[in-house]
Amino acid sequence: MYTNSDLQSGITNTIAKKKILVVDDNTDILILLQYCLQDIGGWDVITASSGNEALIKVKAEKPDAIILDGIMPQMNGLMFLKELRSIPEMQSLPVILLTGSTILTEDIPLLDLDVVGTITKPFEPMLITQQIAQFLGWKI
Repeated sequence: MYTNSDLQSGITNTIAKKKILVVDDNTDILILLQYCLQDIGGWDVITASSGNEALIKVKAEKPDAIILDGIMPQMNGLMFLKELRSIPEMQSLPVILLTGSTILTEDIPLLDLDVVGTITKPFEPMLITQQIAQFLGWKI
């Protein structure tokens, strides 16, 4: 026979955590975001240091959202978005652009970027989880 705590534990374990992929070529930012999003948001965090690595992980891990650096070597954020949107099951995956370049956020409307929001570097580590949750409509 199950106790109330057994049932509660089972219910808690079946509630899926949100999974978020963070893509940035700066290792320090990856570590900082992973810490903030896991500890403050309670989300599962997958990291990738390049657009190519992110494409592999997005197919394998099926994240609920992506935080994407706009400027990376080889495949920048916009090139990654184009590749991502060519995958039928990833066309509506929410993406938040993380960039140190105000050119991307000022000159190109969000609808043209196909992102749900942008966060400019440098960002406030204690507030970024809340910003991301607001863009995605998630609770923390």
